[in-house]
Amino acid sequence: MNDSRVLVTGGAGFIGSTLANRLATDNDVIAIDDLSLGTPENLDPEVEFHSRSVLDTDWPADVDAVFHLAALSSRAMLEDRPREGTRVNVEGMVNVIERTREHADRIVVAGTSSMYDDELPSTEREPVEAATCYEASMLARDRYMEYYNNFYEDLHVASARFSSVYQGYGGNEAHKGEYANTVSQWAEKMANGQRPVLWGDGTQTRDYVHVSDVARALEAIADAGLEGAYNVGTGRNFSFNETIALLNDALGTDIEPEYEPVQLKNYNYQQRFDVSKLQDATGWEPTVPFEEGVELVCRPYAE
Repeated sequence: MNDSRVLVTGGAGFIGSTLANRLATDNDVIAIDDLSLGTPENLDPEVEFHSRSVLDTDWPADVDAVFHLAALSSRAMLEDRPREGTRVNVEGMVNVIERTREHADRIVVAGTSSMYDDELPSTEREPVEAATCYEASMLARDRYMEYYNNFYEDLHVASARFSSVYQGYGGNEAHKGEYANTVSQWAEKMANGQRPVLWGDGTQTRDYVHVSDVARALEAIADAGLEGAYNVGTGRNFSFNETIALLNDALGTDIEPEYEPVQLKNYNYQQRFDVSKLQDATGWEPTVPFEEGVELVCRPYAE
C-alpha cells in the first residue's frame, strides 16, 4: 500500500500500532484508540493519533482504506462487561463503516478464531457457533461484513481471523499485561525465575503467529481488495509443554511449569490454521518460524 490515506482503529494497541507504524512509511496514517488497551507510546511520530472511541463521531473519516482492529478482544473482557463489549465490538464496527464508506473502498476488520472447534486444521469453510459473549459479538461482525459486501457494490470488507498473535514484552505487546499472549507472559515470568502456570497437562496447542506477519497479512488483504473471512496463522502448532521447552532453551533456564485444572467452560484445546485461502489470494506467507520468534521474545532479557 502506497500514497494512501489510511485509518487504523485500535491503532495504539498491539496489532494496530504495529500495522500503523508499518504503513506510515509510505502512507498518511491516522490511528484512533480509546486507550483502554493501547498506549500512544507504541506509535511512531509519523502516525497521526487521536484519542477517540470507535463509538464517537469526531475523528477523521475521509480515508482511502480502513483497518478496523478496535475491539474488546478476549472472552474475559466480554463476560465481565457484556453490554459495553457488545456495543464496542458490534455498534463500533457499524459506526466505523458508516462514517468511512463514502470515502474508503477497502475495509479490513479484526475477526476471531475463538469459535473454531478442536478439529484440525481450522478452515474458513467450517461451520462456527458462539459459545461465549465475545464469540457472539465477533460473529456479529462477520454477519455485518456479509451485509456490507452484499449491499454495496463498490465496498470490499474482509475479516481477518488471527490465530495466537505474539511479539513479547520487548515490543508493542508490553502494555497488554494479563491480556498478552501466553508466550510473552511465560517468558517474563521465567526470565525472572518464576514458574509459569499451565492449564491442564500442557498438551493443548496453539498456532503462534508473529505480529509482524499479521501486519503484512492485513496489508495484503487490503491491497487485494478481498471480501470475506481469511485465516491468519502459520499452519503449524506447538503444545504448551513444547513452548516452555523452547523458552527454557532461549533463556538458558531450566524451569518446570506448574499445572492447574482448566478453569474455563468451552475451552479451546487445539489450534492449527489452514491459511491456504489467504496464500492463494495474495501470495502472503508467514516469515517468522515460531522457534525464531521465541528467540526474539527472549532476546531483550539477555540484553
